[in-house]
Amino acid sequence: MTVQEWKTWAKDREMAVIGIGVSNLPLIRFLIDCGVKVTAHDKRTPEQLGEIYDELTGVGVKLVLGEHYLDCVSDSAEIVFKTPGVRYDVPALLKAAECGAEITSEMELFFSLCPAKKIAVTGSDGKTTTTSLIYDMLCRAGYTCYLGGNIGHPLIGEIEKIQPGDVAVLELSSFQLHTMKQSPDIAVVTNVTPNHLDWHKNFQEYIDAKKAIFAYQNEDGKVILNFDNEITRGFRTEAHCAVCFSSREFLPNGYSLQNHHIVYAEGGQIKRDILDIRDIYIPGMHNVENYMAAIGAVDGLVGDDVIRETARDFKGVPHRIEFVRELDGVKYYNDSIASSPARTTAGLKSFGTKKVILIAGGYDKKIPFDDFGVVVNDHVKKLVLVGLTSEKIEAAVKAARNYVDLPIFRCTEFEDAVCTARKEAEPGDIVILSPACASFDLFKNFEVRGNTFKEIVNQFE
Repeated sequence: MTVQEWKTWAKDREMAVIGIGVSNLPLIRFLIDCGVKVTAHDKRTPEQLGEIYDELTGVGVKLVLGEHYLDCVSDSAEIVFKTPGVRYDVPALLKAAECGAEITSEMELFFSLCPAKKIAVTGSDGKTTTTSLIYDMLCRAGYTCYLGGNIGHPLIGEIEKIQPGDVAVLELSSFQLHTMKQSPDIAVVTNVTPNHLDWHKNFQEYIDAKKAIFAYQNEDGKVILNFDNEITRGFRTEAHCAVCFSSREFLPNGYSLQNHHIVYAEGGQIKRDILDIRDIYIPGMHNVENYMAAIGAVDGLVGDDVIRETARDFKGVPHRIEFVRELDGVKYYNDSIASSPARTTAGLKSFGTKKVILIAGGYDKKIPFDDFGVVVNDHVKKLVLVGLTSEKIEAAVKAARNYVDLPIFRCTEFEDAVCTARKEAEPGDIVILSPACASFDLFKNFEVRGNTFKEIVNQFE
């Protein structure tokens, strides 16, 4: 269906939007432009919404706000657009579905209406960097690209500008994928490790959400999978066309690492020498793997010269092992995006055998720290903990088989943790914020956490 056809169909119909946040505000504006009768539900009060309240009421949006904002979702809406953070099986949405409403999302509507090629990335770790690399490579190659999903901004507001020859590059979280019944033309799964178990019912539900990124592809679709991850390796048998990458072993068909070079092989023969990984500006083997995933996605769309140019120039994404400053011989890095033990593990390993001073801890996503305790003892010189998971991380570190009196400092305030790390650091040390946990106990999101860290470090004298 074209955008114009959908607008004609949607005019004067009643639709509900759950959540007036970053992802749904552009959706509401689009629906209003289509002539839809919109009811928007949000747990915030008019005072908390502020200017947004004035804007929406000014264009005729009916607002249901406050503690009981979901009570009347099922009343008359033909379509209910839920925000990614609300589960599909909350009683209000189940009731709406029983009354005949279609439960969907901004992303699903975008997929239905977007005329361009869609490339989407998901994974427990590395998806933002991989998505950014794909976007960068395609832009350098001359494509008109749109970056959105869980990164950038919602693209439904730009849907009328997007042309068939363009490319939409999307980062998709498990929350967004959970109910999707559409898949992109090219999908990437960087890896799957336990994450968001405070929201998903169990690890299997999380895995199933990730699989939705390729589950609805047709025979022309393609999915790029991490062969080194047991779960994503297992996805191969469920996809129409799966292409794998590995940094650990040679793949007869796919992308491998051979003598510091990313190569592509078919039938056991190396067909192309794509990239010398020593030319990659951003550090760490996990970033080599991000490049392999991105290369798989853009293969056939951009030349290897563009890939090499990107490797030399791409400086990374904020909050991902981001160098902040060097002071008194100590280097400070912001890796606030690391909201899982697996992500922090990758960050620690990027420094090789160099042991660092690690600031960790935060909101508890119910992810076990047992294996992480071993990693910390191998790669950390001193450990500074802050947040709700401090006790769990300390217990895992001390219970690890390789624990030998690692200095551990527990702090109640974030600023105190950063200052403690500085106090304990000596010339030549590395201090890194890489929490292994979400930020929600102390901060709105990981960006605020990372920016706060940078502000504190940059104020040091």
